[in-house]
Amino acid sequence: MSATAIDPARAWTDHCLELLQSLGPCNARRMFGGWGIYHDGLFFALIVSERLYFKVDALTESLWREAGGEPFIYAARGREVKVRYYTPPDEALESSTLMLPWARLALEAALRARSAGTARTRLSAKPAAAPAPKRTTRRRAP
Repeated sequence: MSATAIDPARAWTDHCLELLQSLGPCNARRMFGGWGIYHDGLFFALIVSERLYFKVDALTESLWREAGGEPFIYAARGREVKVRYYTPPDEALESSTLMLPWARLALEAALRARSAGTARTRLSAKPAAAPAPKRTTRRRAP
């Protein structure tokens, strides 16, 4: 009988999904060496190096900082890039009840971002060009 090795990254991801149960059905998909967390197809959180980060925006970023959240920062082309994803408070990682308000904030930020992106796409879309007029050739009289 062979024992199956448990992937620690997957175990942490499953723990995070359990914490998010009260939000509704969430799923995780592999991405860039980590995991993307989705609710109804909307990407609102990510897990990198066994740390959970939630989507924030201009309306909510200060709440995350005040709660002690740390931003997700990665290195690209020799510089650090900070994106709008923050860790939840440590105590929220132990309780789905404490996690719920943070998950809702992230979901709302993701919804606002999606709506803004949809509006930008509509505004920047150029109207279709009118078709070129057909050229008709006239016959010259002999």
